[in-house]
Amino acid sequence: MRYERPRTARQAAELLSAESGVARDLAGSTDVMVQLRSGVAEPDLIVDIKHIGRMREVMAEAGGFRVDAAVSGAEPIGTTQIQGRATKAGNLSNGSPAADAVPGLFTAGAERIA
Repeated sequence: MRYERPRTARQAAELLSAESGVARDLAGSTDVMVQLRSGVAEPDLIVDIKHIGRMREVMAEAGGFRVDAAVSGAEPIGTTQIQGRATKAGNLSNGSPAADAVPGLFTAGAERIA
């Protein structure tokens, strides 16, 4: 398993798209680390995006808010147990029982913006 810590979103995208094997991004790590330790996931590449400043912004936009992929649960929402590490992207995409942000985001009409 290879670990990369790119400095820009472009570098992260290039690393992920160039990997011919299984690649995972690492933002909060609450799900990825559990999957690694339990043997559920064995990626060839892990790309750590949590230190890319542009991936950690909460911005007012178009009458709502844009919450980037590496924003921690402590920044917009979340219980004490996950606030320090969980991210909105992981919270929404992994279907984990720790996904306590989903009901609030659904109720608020949150949308995924590519």
